Amino acid sequence: MSTCSHLDRIDPALTVDESAGCQECLAAGAGWVHLRRCLTCGHVGCCDSSRGRHASRHYRDTGHPLAASHQPGEDWAWCFADRVLLESA
Repeated sequence: MSTCSHLDRIDPALTVDESAGCQECLAAGAGWVHLRRCLTCGHVGCCDSSRGRHASRHYRDTGHPLAASHQPGEDWAWCFADRVLLESA
């Protein structure tokens, strides 16, 4: 069973605007499928099913490994570095 070695990168004091959309898509006037929120800095980006794939691009650009679902009713996160699903994020 795989585990995530990056839980220390989560900022417990992080506050995020719950109404936020994908920052890059909003700037470009584009849409998205689902949203992901960086657990290190709070950046909100679109999922890999979206055209821009901005959440995974944010990981590649910054090295911030953990992103949680930013969808209402979803409570999970993904570690890009370890490629592990974390439930109840």
